[in-house]
Amino acid sequence: MQAYEVQEPTTDYEGVVQVERDRPEPGPGEALVRLRAASLNYRDLAIASADLAYPGTDLPVIPLSDGAGEVVAVGEDVQRLAEGDRVATPFAPDWIDGPYAPEKGARTTGGNVDGALAEYAAFPAESLPLVPDYLSDEEAASLSCAGLTAWRALVEDGDLTADETVLALGTGGVSTFALQFADLHGARTVVTSSSDEKLERARELGADETINYEATPEWGGTVAERVGGVDHVVEVGGPGTLEQSLEAAAPTGHVHLIGVLAGQDGLVHPGPILGKALTVEGVMGVGSRAMFDRMLDAMAAGEVTPVVDSVFAFDEAREAYRYLERGEHQGKVVVSLP
Repeated sequence: MQAYEVQEPTTDYEGVVQVERDRPEPGPGEALVRLRAASLNYRDLAIASADLAYPGTDLPVIPLSDGAGEVVAVGEDVQRLAEGDRVATPFAPDWIDGPYAPEKGARTTGGNVDGALAEYAAFPAESLPLVPDYLSDEEAASLSCAGLTAWRALVEDGDLTADETVLALGTGGVSTFALQFADLHGARTVVTSSSDEKLERARELGADETINYEATPEWGGTVAERVGGVDHVVEVGGPGTLEQSLEAAAPTGHVHLIGVLAGQDGLVHPGPILGKALTVEGVMGVGSRAMFDRMLDAMAAGEVTPVVDSVFAFDEAREAYRYLERGEHQGKVVVSLP
């Protein structure tokens, strides 16, 4: 079968190499998936880049946690799935239900378990969520990491309600899903970006307030002035943006720490956390299959369609990496499988 491997971290993703591999066979309790599309996350850049460091990776590895396709075979003792079922890939294949635990997140697809940038992949059948018919393969392939992370932060952990306000930093995959899920729940939304064009698109997707953070570097105070502070911050920047996020948060608000896109180094003053009794929590392990199922049910009920920015051909996978790194996207960057 055709696949890609991350063979070594490099500066221009030249270590992401197209290879021929034997087609896997499903073992007991497993399902074999014929993948039709896969999508990229910032994590995938970190795994393949010499300039970034991502722990818990075993190279060579077939990359990408996010994918979708159909079941073509099942192993012994599989009752839940059958040939022809459309499924999405799991980020943490051992986390089926219940609260997060280190052993449930020890194996990660595209990190230390072969991922979705291949024609076929085998996964524990219990880990694979069934995809609703209204989603295309490309849309379904965008959900496993970015979609589920945003859902877990706001809904599973944050108990989001219609009378609350959500701040999403930027317009990448996680932040765009956060905007859509907040809108689905009737919550008020604020989105930041350095691009006025992307902010206009965010308003089309339901954003109530938008702020260009280059034009307004002290955007935390601006958010607090406009909406009286937010109940949830989807924080993807890390130390580079956390100070402003704490400023934007309302008393007893939640800051969901998901990424470090603005860098891992920096000092954060704890005063706002103490003074406003804020909850700052890391979102670890993305989410369980049970959470994935609940997310898909809610999406189907509200007819939520993932925002796919662009689709690259399989032979253009490395260019998809480079495009994502340039930050020109809004929503998800997808690779179509042959």
